[in-house]
Amino acid sequence: MRTPLTVATLAALALVATSCSSGPQSAAQGAGDDQTLRVTSISDSPGTDAVVAAFEKANPGVKVQLDSAPVDAVQTNIRTQLSSGTAPDVFIVWPGDGSPTAVRVVAGAGYLADLSAEPWVATVPEGIKPLLGAEGKTYLASSTVAAITPIYNQAAMTEVGVTPPTTWSQLLSMCDAAKAKGKVAFALGNQTNWITQLIDYALAATLVYGKEPDFPAQMAAGKVTFADSGWKTTMDKYLEMNSRGCFNPNPLGTSYESSLTMVAKGEALGVVQVNSALPQLQSQAAPGTQFTTAALPATDDPAETVMPLAAGAGFAVNAKAKNMELAKKFVAFTMSPEALKINAESGNQLSSIPLADVKADPAFDAILAAQESGRTTPFMDQSWPNARVQQTHFTVVQQIFSGSATVPEALAEMDKAYEQG
Repeated sequence: MRTPLTVATLAALALVATSCSSGPQSAAQGAGDDQTLRVTSISDSPGTDAVVAAFEKANPGVKVQLDSAPVDAVQTNIRTQLSSGTAPDVFIVWPGDGSPTAVRVVAGAGYLADLSAEPWVATVPEGIKPLLGAEGKTYLASSTVAAITPIYNQAAMTEVGVTPPTTWSQLLSMCDAAKAKGKVAFALGNQTNWITQLIDYALAATLVYGKEPDFPAQMAAGKVTFADSGWKTTMDKYLEMNSRGCFNPNPLGTSYESSLTMVAKGEALGVVQVNSALPQLQSQAAPGTQFTTAALPATDDPAETVMPLAAGAGFAVNAKAKNMELAKKFVAFTMSPEALKINAESGNQLSSIPLADVKADPAFDAILAAQESGRTTPFMDQSWPNARVQQTHFTVVQQIFSGSATVPEALAEMDKAYEQG
């Protein structure tokens, strides 16, 4: 997920930093200097800034040239740079298969250094380790877990007189109540490609993967398809939310950044996002504004609700890194207890490795409860066989919102992309 994740992060899920360099040109300078490390990440995560600062402090004389950009730009630029041999020493990569810079996609092309022998790999929970590599090898250091969940502005919820819904009927009623107060229930920025997937993922977690946990295996075996599964109900409900007025007018003309601003200002009650969006919401909101998370219901039985939760995006090492030793040292540092604590606290993230001395933001209570109860499922794209499926999903969601495609047509296109293996 691209997360934002996807998402992504999701999502997204998530997860990194604002730029600490003066841009790509300055990042290219000093590429051969064994005390200089080029790192590329994605925007809007104070945790990465803090981790980089701590790494430089622990390694006097070392300079990390950190470049960052929105998810879409990073995914496009990294693939171009890898092909041309100009990629940085360390760069952000997503777990699984589903995006152009997912670990199995990039490692399969020979672009990533094998990190399997690094000591930190032994500390990674077994549940997420398979998503961090391919063919039994580890290539990705994921320091966070990410969930796709509504993030609600509690003051806006109180103003409208509602609480987070636990059933589908309650969700639709909340949309009506928000409209009556001149607000919208959920801000939606479908102008930004990766945002298009988040509502689908949040609904499909319950409607598809919660009902059939082995759905990815069934798809891989050719026994089910997107078109003949709960994915149709998922997309139908996505459109029902739109027609009911749950979203802001013109989601296709609204960006990710604008959607977060709407929630921070209380113009929208919430946004379905990767939990890593919380720090940006908090930075834009009035002092004292409280946020909370809750799984997005898709049926009228709360016991059926499942939340998408998976390993977040993290750092990988370029197989042709100019500074291989320093690159591996930096990635190892990001997985150290010190850096995990810094990232969790400075970036308000959920650590991929449990830390006894870190208390998560209360806004994440619902995520932790879902994780503890086992009512979670991995991000959908992490089990898809190629990056084309996710890219097709982005496109067809925009098409059904514009009225240029129907749900059956959209799912047929996703099936075609899936069948390409």
